[in-house]
Amino acid sequence: MGMDESSMHGATLRLENGMEFKGWSFGYEAPCDGEVVFSTAMVGYPESLTDPSYSGQILCVTYPLIGNYGVPDEGADLLGISKNFESEKIWVRGLVISDYSFDYSHWDAVKSLGDWLKEQKIPGIFGIDTREVTKTLREKGSMLGMIVPDGVSKEFPIEDPNKANQIAIVSSPEVKSYGEGSKTVCLVDCGVKHNILRCFVERGVHVVRVPWDYDFNSLPWDGLFISNGPGNPEFCEVTIRNIRKAMEAGKPIFGICMGNQLLARAGGASTYKLKYGHRSHNQPVRMIGTNRCFITSQNHGYAVDNETLGQDWEPWFINMNDGTNEGIRHKSLPFRAVQFHPEASSGPTDTNFLFDEFIQML
Repeated sequence: MGMDESSMHGATLRLENGMEFKGWSFGYEAPCDGEVVFSTAMVGYPESLTDPSYSGQILCVTYPLIGNYGVPDEGADLLGISKNFESEKIWVRGLVISDYSFDYSHWDAVKSLGDWLKEQKIPGIFGIDTREVTKTLREKGSMLGMIVPDGVSKEFPIEDPNKANQIAIVSSPEVKSYGEGSKTVCLVDCGVKHNILRCFVERGVHVVRVPWDYDFNSLPWDGLFISNGPGNPEFCEVTIRNIRKAMEAGKPIFGICMGNQLLARAGGASTYKLKYGHRSHNQPVRMIGTNRCFITSQNHGYAVDNETLGQDWEPWFINMNDGTNEGIRHKSLPFRAVQFHPEASSGPTDTNFLFDEFIQML
């Protein structure tokens, strides 16, 4: 280990059911709380930590060794989008890992994971039995928790982040535009990941990014895109109303993740909270009516209830592990959405073709 035990500070991960896991603090020395969730992705912690869909959550990573390739530079690309991160800051409230690699090595790394967490004031804890944490969350469901450094007192009850509109917290407050092209996509920012912007701009599309509660029907566009985002879709009534209005125009609509849930709700279906959600790079989905299966990157805690889809709608993809909805499409109009991340940053890019299909419809 890159440091001796005398300089290490103890910390405890506490769950609302009374379970406690003792470990060591790394990153920012302060308590934090939130909904404790797990991800089974093996790589991609810089992308995961900056994914706005983790707002309000303490992330437990199941892969045992984290931090070994450090953290890359935040530098922006020609579009002014961060090259290596999915947003402008870390959104997880805390990080729980098994083994922290103090000595990092990577040609692109500029700092250690611990230093990055310190800079962004995000607590981390290592030396935790993450398998036991994960088994607990799988059996009992996602639960609230806290990371508390030794010598600090913090008690339950704590605020449940699912009772707050997380999308309003992460959405960009102003209208921004990216790229150039003959076609314009209006992107509703519910907590959009940078790689989605990149996927459109690289395909020669002009993107206008608007806040989650903006009335985008007042703008000229060829296609509407509804982004991913954190928390419960029920808080986005204003967005759902705007989507309903857009559906009357009949122009193409495509959603990813939260976008799937908002489009479903706009179409009259309902959503519900999953027991422990899907967060990983290895979720298998099948395209309905075919034997085509894809491995997908996902990050969501809520899902569309297939039983509530109206007669004009049908499920488009289904999760092979638990049978839950992974996408919807309208039977006659160009409205469709997926629950997974075809832009996959980080993760497999099997479903990248969905961007091409959407752009061809414009």
